Amino acid sequence: MQIRTLGSTGPAVSALGLGGLGMSGAYGAADRAESVATVHAALEAGITLIDTADFYASGHNELLLAEALRGRDRDSYLLSVKFGLLTGPGPSFGGLDGRPEAVKNFLAHSLTRLGTDHIDIYRPARLDPAVPIEETVGAIKEMIDAGHVRHLGLSEVGSETIRRAHAVHPVSDLQIEYSLISRAVEADVLPTLRELGIGLTAYGVLARGLISGHWSADRAAGPGDSRASSPRFSSGNVEHNLTLVEALRRVAAAKGCTVAQLAIAWVAAQGQDIVPLVGARTRERLAEALPATELDLTPDDLAGIERAVPSGTARGDRYPAAFMSGLGVGN
Repeated sequence: MQIRTLGSTGPAVSALGLGGLGMSGAYGAADRAESVATVHAALEAGITLIDTADFYASGHNELLLAEALRGRDRDSYLLSVKFGLLTGPGPSFGGLDGRPEAVKNFLAHSLTRLGTDHIDIYRPARLDPAVPIEETVGAIKEMIDAGHVRHLGLSEVGSETIRRAHAVHPVSDLQIEYSLISRAVEADVLPTLRELGIGLTAYGVLARGLISGHWSADRAAGPGDSRASSPRFSSGNVEHNLTLVEALRRVAAAKGCTVAQLAIAWVAAQGQDIVPLVGARTRERLAEALPATELDLTPDDLAGIERAVPSGTARGDRYPAAFMSGLGVGN
């Protein structure tokens, strides 16, 4: 497994990270034993970066990871944890909370659920519009100084917020959606990150499975699957988006790889300061993703990918309308 460094102040991590969201019901029921086995397989393959959030199924994902990581050398992996989204039973969305006292409260609960004495990268999941980012980051800095957190991260914010946060404490990385069909980050945010020496951890590199090569227009999202409300999976949009996938499939076939591998490798090829996160929830999907780290894309390959999936050609927003306003960048 190759190693990349998250920015000029962040940690060295595996060139591919593992995201835990799908293991906690975001895309329908997941098998707990298979999820634990997938985490174990990821660690054995050399993946060291594991991403979660305290609100993934209201703490379920942190407890699952605690089970999967029990007995492992704590220095052999890094935990990236998001916080700040408020949920209720159902679940229901209750807004955001970036107040300093809330930051410390969220952290205390995450440390307990994860069974650890520190979080490697701690980040607000979204910007709380009611709380200056300096206050939220200041609380994380206090926790870094106290040894409970190792690095400050951000998630889904724009350039102005990044600069303000970085002025309070060095930011290791920004976590944001980045894929062949979600490229808004390229216009302003990515240049800002590079100017400041901040890394990027890219989630949604397979667009929640849409560009994995495994989705079909006649496939319905099952019970509890958040893709049922995703604009890019809606009727009319999904058919168009899958034509892009079929064009990408032809490029992948010529390269001798799968569509998923090509899509992951494309994100990784955008810079050594970028680490793709894959949301594999089975060992089979993880095994497919792993070779992407060794896939060398030539200039001709990249040009072919660009022709197959030109920037801005996907249809539909990446989130339902109610959640788009909270993002630092659009699609």
